[in-house]
Amino acid sequence: MKKIEPLVPPPLLPGNRISIIAPASPFDRDEFHRGLFVIKQLGFRPVFNDGLYESVGYLAGSDRHRAAMFNAAFTDDETSGVWCVRGGYGALRILPLIDYEGIRSRPKVLIGCSDITAIMHALNANCGLITFHGPMIASLGRATAPTLDALAGVFKWRHTYVVIPETAVRIRSGSATGKVAGGNLTTLCHLLGTPWHPQFSGRLLFLEDRGEAPYRIDRMLTQMKMAGCFDGLAGLMLGSFEKCGQYDEIHRIVADVFSDMDIPVLAGFAAGHTEPNIILPMGIDARLDADAGTLTYLELSVSQIS
Repeated sequence: MKKIEPLVPPPLLPGNRISIIAPASPFDRDEFHRGLFVIKQLGFRPVFNDGLYESVGYLAGSDRHRAAMFNAAFTDDETSGVWCVRGGYGALRILPLIDYEGIRSRPKVLIGCSDITAIMHALNANCGLITFHGPMIASLGRATAPTLDALAGVFKWRHTYVVIPETAVRIRSGSATGKVAGGNLTTLCHLLGTPWHPQFSGRLLFLEDRGEAPYRIDRMLTQMKMAGCFDGLAGLMLGSFEKCGQYDEIHRIVADVFSDMDIPVLAGFAAGHTEPNIILPMGIDARLDADAGTLTYLELSVSQIS
């Protein structure tokens, strides 16, 4: 991965307008409207048009439609952030159609997870844009207090912001510093062999997934390791692996795949396809201490207000 300087977006502030987009699959309208209500409670003003409701099979409109919606969200001078409705599948298909130069000239906060991992990874690789791995709008109606508290305070975080997993499991001792990267394991694995091939040298890698059998988790991690994705990895963090079998078995697989790497490995982060789903800035430096069970951010995730 070529070295690109981090691109820090402006903060989201109470009263700011946020572009709502669907770059992957269609969504349930009732869940969507419950999520909009929560966004308004957080003090933001959601903005979208009827094109958001387009549907072509398992996609929220054609590739060009979804890419145009994504690009327009970043060029809209009236909005300060971009929030994805849901994942599913389809983000991978629009990566060649994204206006990376346009986004570099107008950085904004982007919030998403799951299939949106493909876009977040591509934006960091091409633009250096700091993104935010967090709950999507279709799930906000079910959000618990920890999720909402993190969202309400995300742009007030300073250098001392610390994430402490309540159910931390130390798989490998140690500590390391690096830029936080990653997201959904399946999505990252599907980027192999593309221009956005994952390479996490010097990074603190966060991984999560849902509905994948343990042998598939093993297969994806092994394939990525053989492809060199983990060469020079600084540390590893595991979020939720909902409906992927017993967590003990997932931890055993991870310990085995990374047995020849002297890196800290900490599991139990409340982030991914679960609730709570704590928002995590991606692309800035943090320190992972597996023995203390902490992830401490060392940089601002948004620019300071002048």
